[in-house]
Amino acid sequence: MLKRCMDVLLSALLLIALSPILLVLMALVRWRIGAPVFFSQQRPGLAGAPFRMIKFRTMTNARDADGELLPDDQRLVPFGRFLRSTSLDELPELVNVLKGEMSLVGPRPLLMEYLPLYSPRQARRHEVRPGVTGWAQINGRNALSWEQKFELDVWYVDHHSLGLDLKILFLTALKVIQREGVSHGQEATMPKFKGSERDD
Repeated sequence: MLKRCMDVLLSALLLIALSPILLVLMALVRWRIGAPVFFSQQRPGLAGAPFRMIKFRTMTNARDADGELLPDDQRLVPFGRFLRSTSLDELPELVNVLKGEMSLVGPRPLLMEYLPLYSPRQARRHEVRPGVTGWAQINGRNALSWEQKFELDVWYVDHHSLGLDLKILFLTALKVIQREGVSHGQEATMPKFKGSERDD
């Protein structure tokens, strides 16, 4: 209950305080990347229940001659890279927090298609609400392997507390300033999870 109260209070305050910045970012995304301004995608929430996560758009819809979307690194424009490196693209998720679909802190919501690929241990990441930031984000973010990220997610599920959440929020602010772990190696985004060889 305390965690949910903190989520509602902080997300509401942040949305109000950051509203001028959000309006400017909406205009810049429309100008530099195009419409729609927001990227909305179905993601698994608490217990794997689907919800629509909202972010600022960072990629174009550029396609090849066959009509297929180009690779992420070819669609991720410089302004989109800036939004990602500063985590400004995540700000609209505060609306998801206010609605109770996400928490400020928790395992990041991934793709619905990953659900059947998790081991039973990895699937435990859905025992709590997904977060705007999380334990994995302050311990390496996209520089980690999928297995490392999932281990950190499960550790958070077993140890989460209000004090730990406040620590993660504070360290997240430092990571955003330092812009650490935004990409995975030379890739623009994290490669897709294809399942783990581990059966635990």
